Amino acid sequence: MPLNKVIIVSAGPTGLILGLLLAKQGIYVDLLDADATLDKQPRAAHYASPAAYELDRAGVLDDVTARGINHKKMVWRKIDTEVVATLPLDRMPKERKRHSMVVLPLGQLGEILQDGDKARVDVETGNGKKSTVRRELFGPGYPGETLNAQLVATNVYYNFERYNYTDTNFIIHPNNFYLAARITKDGLYRVAYGDTPRPHARRIHRRQPMRYQEILPGSPKPGDYQITNISPYRMQQRCAPSFRVGRVVLAADAAHVCNPFGGLGLTGGIVDAGSLFDALMGIHLGLADDRILDKYSEVRRKIWKDVIDPASRENFRRLREQDANTARENDEFFRLCVKAEGD
Repeated sequence: MPLNKVIIVSAGPTGLILGLLLAKQGIYVDLLDADATLDKQPRAAHYASPAAYELDRAGVLDDVTARGINHKKMVWRKIDTEVVATLPLDRMPKERKRHSMVVLPLGQLGEILQDGDKARVDVETGNGKKSTVRRELFGPGYPGETLNAQLVATNVYYNFERYNYTDTNFIIHPNNFYLAARITKDGLYRVAYGDTPRPHARRIHRRQPMRYQEILPGSPKPGDYQITNISPYRMQQRCAPSFRVGRVVLAADAAHVCNPFGGLGLTGGIVDAGSLFDALMGIHLGLADDRILDKYSEVRRKIWKDVIDPASRENFRRLREQDANTARENDEFFRLCVKAEGD
């Protein structure tokens, strides 16, 4: 049966991409979001190959690539910046290079995706102007756990090139682990570092200069860098019990969350959009009935369980739960990276 209209709640990247994919096929879309403006807080910025494929299907990959950066390699380092392992990102087969990893802050992706006419509507709910879709479906519980760790995400201009930092740098240390990745062409970096678990937000802001001086190369003081955004993250690993209840289907952060090391939450969410689009088109074209939405839920939950959750946990563990002096020899993933350097 042809679909007359799809209502998408949330104008995040997944909602916008799904809306674009459906609209390109002539399906009417209502897109609702609680905010009137784009979220400018530091959030994920890395779109791995499967996400780049979906951006291409939505017709925006060329714009994203023109505005963003194609990272050439990831490097894991000791706190003194010595290299432990390297993963090249520019050795994809020729036929797959178009869909290589691209980096662009989510706010800028939103600007590309929302380029066009917009209207505003107020939707009142029993709990105020706030999305409660998952809570209404399953109650207050969200299966999984909140990790005993605090992450602080900052966007900053700082001369990392002086210390031979590359596109993406992960620092291995039990207390001073962090990510430093270039996210814009003009040299803006995302620095995401650990802090004491669950401090008050004001304390996080007060501690930031001290933490930068403790962890970053050159021990910079506030006059040595320019921070544009700072935001604390709660580190969580959670997945909804189902991604489909009747006519309501969940995707991305509404369906699953993971810690941000590795970008698997963002990539997984965007690939949710592509998979859901395929399922909805199957219904729209009469190739499947609505049971395909149960299959969508089954497959995407399995991918979260088998790929996203364990890999993101391992990415986090790799930074804080091993000795950087022996990690190159003892970590199985690093041993593969070393092997790949010559093969």
